[in-house]
Amino acid sequence: MAVKYRDYYEILGIKRGVGQNEVQRAYRKLARKYHPDVNKASNAEEKFKEINEAYEVLKDPEKRKMYDQLGPDWRSGQEFRPPPGWETRFDFGRGGGAQSEFQWGGTGGFSDFFESLFGGGGFRQARGGGAPGGFGQGAVWRQAGADQETTIRISLEEAFRGGTKPILLQSQVINPKGQLEVQERRYDVKIPPGILSGQRVRLTGQGAEGTGGGPRGDLYLKVEIEPHPVFTLKERELYMEAPVSPWEAVLGAEVRLVTLSGNIDLKIPPGTQSGQKLRLRGKGMPNPKGTPGDLYVTVVVKVPAHPSDKERELFEELRKNSDFNPRG
Repeated sequence: MAVKYRDYYEILGIKRGVGQNEVQRAYRKLARKYHPDVNKASNAEEKFKEINEAYEVLKDPEKRKMYDQLGPDWRSGQEFRPPPGWETRFDFGRGGGAQSEFQWGGTGGFSDFFESLFGGGGFRQARGGGAPGGFGQGAVWRQAGADQETTIRISLEEAFRGGTKPILLQSQVINPKGQLEVQERRYDVKIPPGILSGQRVRLTGQGAEGTGGGPRGDLYLKVEIEPHPVFTLKERELYMEAPVSPWEAVLGAEVRLVTLSGNIDLKIPPGTQSGQKLRLRGKGMPNPKGTPGDLYVTVVVKVPAHPSDKERELFEELRKNSDFNPRG
């Protein structure tokens, strides 16, 4: 059956190829504008329905990928017939992200175009009590709140050891009058040991509020680890420097290092060169799902900037008696 093609990018006012964050921003902006609890225009309900249908497809990477396979040459309103076997290629309703649901007392749901691509689901009918044949009295809008994401900055020590971190977040919400207001929320966030920059902590049900009794979305905290004055982190490997004296490098020694896992005595082999790396297995970042990273210690030979008379005398004696040529 031929149906009219719907350009979901045009409905949300975005270009093909934009990131998921831009899709979500466009949806939120339009949903606030045309929500039937706020906008009383005659076409608000229909616009809100179109916006939710477009977002239902574009928010989900799998649905979006399949929709994009139709090609960029279609235009809204053109006659469209889905490719043969399309309906068997996608199991509707298993996508990630905030799920939206539209319940009302009339008939119908998603457009014929949507139904021809993805089958039933999504907008569901609530039996009885509505105006037959369209939007009218008895319409009940039920939509899950959108997922939200923000950045949380933690120290390297907090990332290494994990623990509970209290945070205060401010967000903009729509009050019952349809106005934006600032809301503060406090959380005790559980940081798992060994978390890395770019990973996220999920707070279930702490995202945007749903409408019409819909559940809240989730809040994702994207971790950003602050720079450390001693350690450098690359993936799960830690790097640090160990300053040693010339005689410790020549003769060998044990030097005390303060690491994130506690104090350790590092053996400096005789003849160690400045810049040489010593590897300590398993002393890097913990790994909840496998082997921890390693700690690499770079030996840095230090010399006295202001030698005493005795030190100068000993170095003079060494220069006279040593055959060592660092440039030979």
